[in-house]
Amino acid sequence: MNIALLTAAGSGTRTNQDIPKQFLHVNNKPILIYTLEAFQKHPSIDEICVVILNGWEQILWAYARQFNITKLKYVVDGGETGQESIYNGLMEIRKHRSGDDTVMIHDGNRPMVGQELITDSLVKYAKCGSAVAAIPCTEVVFISEDGREAERSIPRDNLRRTQTPHTYRLSEICEAHEEARRRGLTNMAASCQIMEALGRKTYFSKGSEKNLKITTAEDIEIFKALLATKKDDWMK
Repeated sequence: MNIALLTAAGSGTRTNQDIPKQFLHVNNKPILIYTLEAFQKHPSIDEICVVILNGWEQILWAYARQFNITKLKYVVDGGETGQESIYNGLMEIRKHRSGDDTVMIHDGNRPMVGQELITDSLVKYAKCGSAVAAIPCTEVVFISEDGREAERSIPRDNLRRTQTPHTYRLSEICEAHEEARRRGLTNMAASCQIMEALGRKTYFSKGSEKNLKITTAEDIEIFKALLATKKDDWMK
């Protein structure tokens, strides 16, 4: 069984809005629902778990009924950090599912995740045992101690920008999060960072520049533009 674990417990302070960014409406639909619809639509996803901001659980269930998100099975309160929120979701899934099942962790505020990205993540997981969506870094990246000046850059050919989804065997990712807690590894930005800290290799699946993570008000403008964009017929 393949279970999607969506993290949507952030308060969205960087968008400077009155409600969490995942519930902001774009074209009369909450951003989180766009993300849910992507996993609802994919034939290989069996269930969805959402880790949500405390107090918004019933609102999420109401939206799920309104937009026919029938695969939503679990709604869990988030933690103080993203790492804690993922842990809470994993522990809830483990109550109901086998350790041999597959869990796909995805940011709830990445609503443009395509069907191809979900499929490729599952394919790479089946081949390698894990999968982390990533894209090449096309910019020149400098290392700066103070944010004002730098003397050293990193060769961009060696860099990959990770996104989500991240796909793992349920028992393995649960064990990794529990081991991180035992070691005092806290506030890790992503599960793949935990895997790195535990000495485990990361395998990359397909990412996309369109797989936008909505963090600021500017990102919402970009999201609206992407929704309105149609690929020209002449483009390969």
